[in-house]
Amino acid sequence: MTEMAFAAADTATEQYLSFELAGEQYALGILQVKEILRYEVVTAVPGAPLGVHGVLNLRGAVVPIIDLAVRLGLAPTEIGARTCIVVVEAVRDGAPLTMGVLVDSVRQVLDVAEHEIQPPPDFGAGVAVEHLRGMVRQGGRFALLLELDTVLSRESLAASAAGAAEWLAMEAES
Repeated sequence: MTEMAFAAADTATEQYLSFELAGEQYALGILQVKEILRYEVVTAVPGAPLGVHGVLNLRGAVVPIIDLAVRLGLAPTEIGARTCIVVVEAVRDGAPLTMGVLVDSVRQVLDVAEHEIQPPPDFGAGVAVEHLRGMVRQGGRFALLLELDTVLSRESLAASAAGAAEWLAMEAES
């Protein structure tokens, strides 16, 4: 490889959409983001697992809306003026899957060089490590880079539903 090719490889960047969730900054690969919608009321689905906020009619397609906070083991998202639905395309069981994820607010698009991504810690991030691609410093904070396909896997859905049930039980006791 020539010196110029090494320099180009070193400066190659990927783009991530950053957003706020439960007071922390997260980011998804921009290529998985289809669109960003202002929050609108969704249709609840009786019997849906906890963490499934409902469904939305998006230009004739039924799109499930997932509470990303619940999926990550955090308290359910409180709907506010800046709440958004980020419509994403993940891969589940080898097939593309379009879903909406609730986030507190969308922040910005980040340009991240591969060498800026730090491995996730084994503790303290508040998110299961398997859901993280890594972390990148943004100002004085870190943005947690999510592995969307893992976050939206069937196994993760089952685990987050159990975690949400436990959280709701604790809230009911207090």
